[in-house]
Amino acid sequence: MFFSLDPDIIYLNHAAVAPWPDRTREAVCAFARENNHQGSLGYPRWLRMEDSLRSLLAELIQAPDAADIALLKSTSEGLSLIAHGVDWQPGDNIVSIAQEFPSNRIVWESLKDQGVEVRLLDLQQAGNDPERELLALCDGHTRLLAVSSVQYAHGRRMVLDTLGAYCRQHSTLFVVDAIQGLGALPFDLEQCQADVVVADGHKWMLGPEGLALFYCRPGLRKKLRLHQYGWHMVQAMGDFERTDWTPADTARRFECGSSNMLGVHALHASLSLILEIGLEQIFSRIQANTDTIIEQVDGLGFELLTPRAPDKRAGIVTFRVAQRDNQTLYQGLMEQRVVCAYRGGGIRFSPHFYNTTEQICTAFIRLRGLL
Repeated sequence: MFFSLDPDIIYLNHAAVAPWPDRTREAVCAFARENNHQGSLGYPRWLRMEDSLRSLLAELIQAPDAADIALLKSTSEGLSLIAHGVDWQPGDNIVSIAQEFPSNRIVWESLKDQGVEVRLLDLQQAGNDPERELLALCDGHTRLLAVSSVQYAHGRRMVLDTLGAYCRQHSTLFVVDAIQGLGALPFDLEQCQADVVVADGHKWMLGPEGLALFYCRPGLRKKLRLHQYGWHMVQAMGDFERTDWTPADTARRFECGSSNMLGVHALHASLSLILEIGLEQIFSRIQANTDTIIEQVDGLGFELLTPRAPDKRAGIVTFRVAQRDNQTLYQGLMEQRVVCAYRGGGIRFSPHFYNTTEQICTAFIRLRGLL
C-alpha cells in the first residue's frame, strides 16, 4: 500500500538505511522531471518546501517553532557543531555511553586535546537502571551529557526525561542523538528537556541519506562558536550585494551553504506519510512486530540481547544463536533476501509499521533453514 518492495524481500533493517515509500519515489521523480525541463524556474517554491520541511520536523519532535530547526548533512555534522562550538575549559568532562554509535563517541573524544575528559558508561556492565549509573558519572565539571534515544546495537531505549531533568537542574547541556527513535516512536521535546536533538532522515523517518534534523535550544544558539560560514547562514540571506553581515538569529545560522533540495523534497514526502499515519499508531504497530520477533527468538531458544521490557525498547531487536557464527548467519539471511544487520555480536532485526507478522515468521523460517 505504501511501499513497492520486491515481494521476495523481507525488509527488517530500518535501523540502518530504510527503503523509500512510494510517495517519496514520486516526489523525487517529479523534482527530477521539473529540474530537467525547467531548471531552477521554480526555486521560490522550492524554498517554501524547505520551510515546510522545517515545520514537519518541528512537529515530529514537538518543538515550539520551526525556526529552531536547521537542515544539516548528517547526524555527525550536527554533533560536531556542538562539540566544537562549546567554549570548553580544561577539566571539563562529558558523560556518555561506551556502546554509542561512533558518530556519538568519536566527536567527543576529539576534544581530549583541549583537556576535556570523556566518561563512558559500559552498558554491558550496567544494571537495570543505566540512567542512574550514567548520572552517577556526572559531577560539578560535567558540561555535557550525550546519549542516543535508542542504542543502535541492542536497541535499549533510554529514559530521556530522567536525564533531561538532571541536566536542566545542574546546567549541563543535554544532547540527544535521536536517529534510532524519530519516526518510530513519539518524541516530546519539552518533556525530555533536550538542549540539542540531532537525527539523519534515512532510518525510521524513511527519507534519503544526506539530510538531517538539527534542533538547538534558542538560548544556546548564540553561545556556540561557529566554524562554517557562507551565504545561507546570514541574517540578510539573499541580499548578495550587502557587505556587512551577521549570523541568522534562527537555527539557519548553522547552515552555511545551499540546501540539498532533492533531499528536501524526498524527506518532506516521507515525513508527510509518517505524520499522516500518526506516531502513536506507528509505534503501536512496531511494538507488535518486535513482540512477534521476541516470541520467535524465545520459541527457537535463541539468546535475546535487547531488553525484554516493552518500555525499554523501541524498534530494534537483536538476538544471538548460541554456538553458531552469527555473522555468517546474518550473511546467509541477506542472501535469502532478509535484509537485516549484524550488530553488537548478534543479528539485528528492525521492522517498521508496514511489516507484517507473516513476513517476520518467514524470516525465521529462512533462518531455521540456515541452521
